[in-house]
Amino acid sequence: MIELNYGASRQQPRQDAAMQRFREHRFGQFVHWGLYAMPAGYWQGTEYRFAAEFLQKTANIPEPEWAELAQQFSAEAFDADAWAALAARSGVKYATFTTKHHDGFCLWPSQYTDFHSGNTPAARDFIGELVAAYQRHGIDVYLYYSVLDWHHPDWRYRLESAEDQQAFKRYLDFAMNQLVELAQRYPSVKGFWFDGTWDESVKANGRWTWEVEQRLKELIPGLIVSSRLRADDLGARHRDSNGSLMGDYESGYERRLPDPWDRSVCEQDWEACMTIPQASWGYHAGPWAKRTRKSAAELIDMIAHCTSLSGNFLLNFGPRGDGSIDPEDAALAEQIGNWLAQNGAAIYGKGVATNWSYPGWGYYTQEADSETVYAVVTKWPTARRLRLQLPAGERLLAATLLREPALQLNPQELETSLFELELGNSSEETLVFELTTAAAEEQSWTEPNPDVMV
Repeated sequence: MIELNYGASRQQPRQDAAMQRFREHRFGQFVHWGLYAMPAGYWQGTEYRFAAEFLQKTANIPEPEWAELAQQFSAEAFDADAWAALAARSGVKYATFTTKHHDGFCLWPSQYTDFHSGNTPAARDFIGELVAAYQRHGIDVYLYYSVLDWHHPDWRYRLESAEDQQAFKRYLDFAMNQLVELAQRYPSVKGFWFDGTWDESVKANGRWTWEVEQRLKELIPGLIVSSRLRADDLGARHRDSNGSLMGDYESGYERRLPDPWDRSVCEQDWEACMTIPQASWGYHAGPWAKRTRKSAAELIDMIAHCTSLSGNFLLNFGPRGDGSIDPEDAALAEQIGNWLAQNGAAIYGKGVATNWSYPGWGYYTQEADSETVYAVVTKWPTARRLRLQLPAGERLLAATLLREPALQLNPQELETSLFELELGNSSEETLVFELTTAAAEEQSWTEPNPDVMV
């Protein structure tokens, strides 16, 4: 065991009311929006086939030239209430907004820099409007903050001299001030999601990451902080040098999910974040991004996948430069919301189905201390028959289709704890069955078969 001053602050998951609320949400909205939404993956007529929010670097745009975009940022179509209403219809329970991305532009009028939304033609506090609107719609708000800052003169990727050390100390003071400012301006937010903490400069300042977490939690009791902020004394991130999780939940699953049979992830709270096009968080208008868009069925599968392993799913939307939502993204959100309106009982407040094995055709979910299990069918068996392998010693009493509870289903018992449901000619879509089980009656006989090894 390595002795650490700035490692994990606890060994077991938090069990307070704020953390329980976070883990019951299961489905959230991520929003990446800033200056990068205006060029939308293009610069001087050239499409850059990389994440739109990295355009400043991929197109080698000088910092002063990029900063001039702020003078074009009018966001005339921005409507915080319209964003929030769509999010509510999509079924999300929480939302995470970028306050400052890597380019350093702030979506609130920060007193610590001139590079902010108050100094644009829009002249608005976008974060303040979004916090208020989403909370009116019953959606909890989290704030994203990039520690990495291409705009600030004191940012350093690594610390190679005494001058670098001094400059970066000034930068960390600036970042701490901004984070305290955010917490004090928007004290109703539930948590902070950090980014841009992977460089050697940040990893060499584990003490600062510890102090940020402690200071924010002093300002907002019950605040939830992602593991992406933290580095320990030796530069380990997410988990300290002893393997213990830093922060309140593991947030290293970015555009990837754990294996659906990997129950080890259930040992701590975790969240996966996912883009709609494969490789861009900010709005990218090019055909490269559009041809990699995910369907509603794929994303619903991912929501169920995460829930089945007691994790949250954070789906990213990149609004356009004028502040409007891409109509294709809006339609996708509506589709997901329509499915959750019928099947949300299998997602919200649910988690791993204890003792149930991964079935291959979809996922099982269950509420803690409940006997009811949900079967979320996302990959239809070719034979149109659904095999339900129950935990040993259990028997299926009833199976109810959530979207049509009056429909009579007759599960057939094939052998002890193995049942089959006939799916018939149902259309290809994601179905959810509510399963009621009980202990199986003991059988007094078994079929003899000397050729089967037991």
